[in-house]
Amino acid sequence: MKKALLNFFERIEPDKEKSPFLHTLYDGFFTFAFTPDTVTKGGVHIRDGMDLKRTMVFVVLALLLCYLYGTYNIGAQHFDALGMYPGFFEGFHLKIVHGLIKILPIFVVTHVVGLGIEFFYASRKGHGIEEGFLVSGALIPLIMPPDLPLWMLTVSVAFAVIIGKEAFGGTGMNIWNVALLSRVFIFFAYPTYISGDEVWVSDIVKNAELGAGYFSENYGWGHGLFDWIFRGFGWSTFGDGGLPVIDGYTGATPLALAAKGGWDAVTQVYTANEMWWGDIPGSIGEMSKPLIIIGALFLIFTKVADWRIMVSMVLGAALMGMIMNGMVDPSRFTEDTAGVFRFMAVPWYYQFYMGSFLFAMAFMATDPVTAASTARGKWIYGFLIGAIGLIVRVWNPAYPEGWMLAILFMNTFSALIDSIVLRGNMNRRMKRVVTS
Repeated sequence: MKKALLNFFERIEPDKEKSPFLHTLYDGFFTFAFTPDTVTKGGVHIRDGMDLKRTMVFVVLALLLCYLYGTYNIGAQHFDALGMYPGFFEGFHLKIVHGLIKILPIFVVTHVVGLGIEFFYASRKGHGIEEGFLVSGALIPLIMPPDLPLWMLTVSVAFAVIIGKEAFGGTGMNIWNVALLSRVFIFFAYPTYISGDEVWVSDIVKNAELGAGYFSENYGWGHGLFDWIFRGFGWSTFGDGGLPVIDGYTGATPLALAAKGGWDAVTQVYTANEMWWGDIPGSIGEMSKPLIIIGALFLIFTKVADWRIMVSMVLGAALMGMIMNGMVDPSRFTEDTAGVFRFMAVPWYYQFYMGSFLFAMAFMATDPVTAASTARGKWIYGFLIGAIGLIVRVWNPAYPEGWMLAILFMNTFSALIDSIVLRGNMNRRMKRVVTS
């Protein structure tokens, strides 16, 4: 059966000279569907039947739990703002469907734009499709707000792939993380769409016609289609939307609250358990810490990601958090104390509960292309990301999160770190040679 299927695909292979684009598409699917028939065997030092596509698939598998919970949490945060379905399983079908309606367009646009550019460059260069965007395309939707306009997403993905990757030669040649470049482009080009209190909860807006408060937007045809299905089962439905949110609603993330009022301001809105399990607004896939840790352990077990970077990044953030805790005395705070000092007083271990630290640690900092590659360099690289990221998070009032900027900054110097480590190793060996 396998031989017959392989023969079939070989017969329909497009001509590379006459149809380069079709041949590129064919080659990408063929190499994804079939394992290589020539792998290292016998008396060699390295025996491995893996290729790059399958390594990338492991990363995508590690992200699946983040996608599942992210889909649910989009709907959960939407209905929490309306004071509806507070229990985990209450309105579960509505939460999942609402999340799918928001996340599927983001996922599709990301891949259509990113892979379209990859296919174009591959056909123009006359080589097979490069596999790098398989991971970038899976990461980008998870680090975006659920209500991001699709045209902005299109521009950001095109920028990241063309300027951040293809301009450097393609997969394996880029010096910055492609997924983070997509987000940093939106942050600096359209800051109001990726910061503030309103962007993290889907379909909740200020409506001047209805009043000064927040309201849910009217639902579209997708919600209406599922309402028709749900009525057939006698289940609850979305309705028309346009409902006022509950009194005291705030779409602020824990980080936004901490930047203004410290840990006390955070705990007035969210509990530590809610932050740990991810029942908070934020980027689509960065909220549930246990699920991210499971993904990180999977990457470590499969040796796709290096544990040194993860551990050193935790140590760098923890040490910097302890230093900040030691620099302030919460007992001396007054009503006029600036928010930055209150943020510095947040217990260092709670810094891991807020924001996207664990997601950045597991899936962004460990990118093997842009991270340091030497063993000692990985310790230095990860530690500096943790320390610098926390400094940016706490001391930059315009951006109460720091891992994106810290990782891109250290991407720039990862090759220098490796060079210094290698030069140091060579100098030590030379000294031993001279001594002997």
